[in-house]
Amino acid sequence: MSDLLPHVLLAIPVVVLACQAGGRAVRLLGQPPVIGEILAGILLGPSLLSWLAPSVQHHLFPPSVLPITSALGNLGLLTFLFLMGLELNLRSLSITRGAIAAVSLSGVLLPMALGAALASALYPHFAPPGVGQLPFTLFVAVALSITAFPVLARILADRGLKNTPLGAFALACAAIDDALAWCLLTTAVALSTSGTVLSGLTTLALTAAFATGLILLRPVLHALLKRAGRTSDDIVGVLLFAGLCLSAYATDQIGVHPAFGAFLFGVAAPRALPAVERSAARIHAVVLPLLLPLFFADIGLHTDFSTLPAGQWGWGAAILAVAVIGKWGGAAGAARLTGSDWRWSAALGTLMNCRGLTELVVLGIGLQIGVISKTLFTLLVVMTVITTVATTPILRRVAGHDPRMTPPAPHDGPERAAAREITR
Repeated sequence: MSDLLPHVLLAIPVVVLACQAGGRAVRLLGQPPVIGEILAGILLGPSLLSWLAPSVQHHLFPPSVLPITSALGNLGLLTFLFLMGLELNLRSLSITRGAIAAVSLSGVLLPMALGAALASALYPHFAPPGVGQLPFTLFVAVALSITAFPVLARILADRGLKNTPLGAFALACAAIDDALAWCLLTTAVALSTSGTVLSGLTTLALTAAFATGLILLRPVLHALLKRAGRTSDDIVGVLLFAGLCLSAYATDQIGVHPAFGAFLFGVAAPRALPAVERSAARIHAVVLPLLLPLFFADIGLHTDFSTLPAGQWGWGAAILAVAVIGKWGGAAGAARLTGSDWRWSAALGTLMNCRGLTELVVLGIGLQIGVISKTLFTLLVVMTVITTVATTPILRRVAGHDPRMTPPAPHDGPERAAAREITR
């Protein structure tokens, strides 16, 4: 560890400063800072820095350091998602549960169906030797149905939309979408590793049971934090941090990404306690500028666009078209059928089409278990970057000045944002 410490002390400020610079640069172009953080990670990795100055890249990020920066980045992600769950305004969702379910299911099923059809054409060209068509098809279908819940949450927070009706609705749909997608991914991995389909259903049942248990324990958690708050805010902060870590560990053991455990704990945590609000503010002040950029940079450090074959752009265009049509069409179409107008539906479909780093994590799993080839991995990464970058400018054009889809005024808190949803 003593030999690694100097490298860690060098790598962390390089990543944090690069992400800050990237975030400020893309903000000038109208993009959320998260895009700059992703691109900064890519530029620091094999796609540029390793190509221009391999010795410098190796000195800054030796392989032995990457697991440490990755762990810190993932800890930042989990804490951020806990904060998003803590701030989610559930009252604005109470009258739209049917619409949320319809949009979530349609936003998964339609892209999966189109993805399965595309996978049949991709299989002869991109399936690794020895991989069966069923696991390959299922994995591609799941990959095209992903919504990047963490990146979507960051985009909504950066644009001040997290407490608007559109932001709360999109977050709820994205959370359900990705929970379903992770369960389906578990099934795909099980099939590719000689497991059983029942493992996916078991994961879904355990996740639902865990979420129900957290909700049932909410009064106990409220009493515990209220009592701790009378003693010290530090104790409240420790309890919140321990709770989010243990919840993330629980969902990881279930087979769902740890991010959902942290988010569910945030949803279950009490909001009305001053000590909780103060502790959350202190956690927020550390996570956003320091730890979270390490997560966005980590994937970029493991991504190499230079391996993209020149003769595969046609397949890349087909993947992009199917991904956009399936995800946007499924979410927007379901929202329209459940009573929303076209502007709201189009904006929701645009948000649900954001894939971001959740997609990259899924693709990394597929590459690791050998169910997709490196070439297909690269094409899917390109699709992921394009759909993520396109989210903000398309949303800005679609939303316009609609008060349901714009940040509240400084005096306009979550309660009035919820009231706008009720009167919609």
